[in-house]
Amino acid sequence: MFTPPVTALRSAALLAVLGLGCACGAGADDATVVTVFAASSLTEALGELAEEFETANPGTRVRLNFAGSQILRLQLEQGAAADVFASANPDHVAALNAAELVGPAEVFAHNELALIVPVENPAQITAFDQLTRARRLVVAEPNVPAGRYTRELLRRANEQLVPGFGDEVLSRVVSEELNVRLVRAKVELGEADAAIVYMTDAESSGQVLRIDIPPAVNVRADYSVCLVADGRAGEAATRFVEFMLSDTGQAVLLRWGFGVE
Repeated sequence: MFTPPVTALRSAALLAVLGLGCACGAGADDATVVTVFAASSLTEALGELAEEFETANPGTRVRLNFAGSQILRLQLEQGAAADVFASANPDHVAALNAAELVGPAEVFAHNELALIVPVENPAQITAFDQLTRARRLVVAEPNVPAGRYTRELLRRANEQLVPGFGDEVLSRVVSEELNVRLVRAKVELGEADAAIVYMTDAESSGQVLRIDIPPAVNVRADYSVCLVADGRAGEAATRFVEFMLSDTGQAVLLRWGFGVE
């Protein structure tokens, strides 16, 4: 099983800090720019939410930087400039808050895990308990929220489904990825028989088949958002967070498959 070294994480973080990460929105004019660091699984939902926010707030632009939450945390710890942090795991926010790098956080959405297979489904997997049929399984690496949730899922499967099931599934892992979108891409490209991703990632791709995971073993992911302590957008960043938590923002998240309460 391949586990990326810490140096790989730091290199990925440095590349994004230097501006090579995924960024959306305009900042070349005189507009106030709100820079948002967000978990990869939020790509489509926050893209739409940012557009709606810009429409409702003329003169304000939203710049989106997507990566695994652990990479974003590392960027912030190394001094990357941002105004808002939206994480797929509250632990990363808590660590940054303890270091006084971000303010208090609020949960704004929920997600669950799903199993995906290629449309051709070469391993003929039609139910979660058939996952051991996969010869090539891809998951997120352990430091990524999706990877941590995946391992918790398989631990529960050991206890509540078949003893040793989760351990056997882990033995089929051929690749561990730095974010959930890279996990999904392996299935879309036909390089994996199956993968475990968030429900929203499964639903937003037309190139995979989704297989639901039994509720008794599935894991709920809580997404947290907070303001970055030294953010430069000031009141505009506060308005963006409020927009995420508003009925309008929650409706956007709901449309993209997130749970909201």
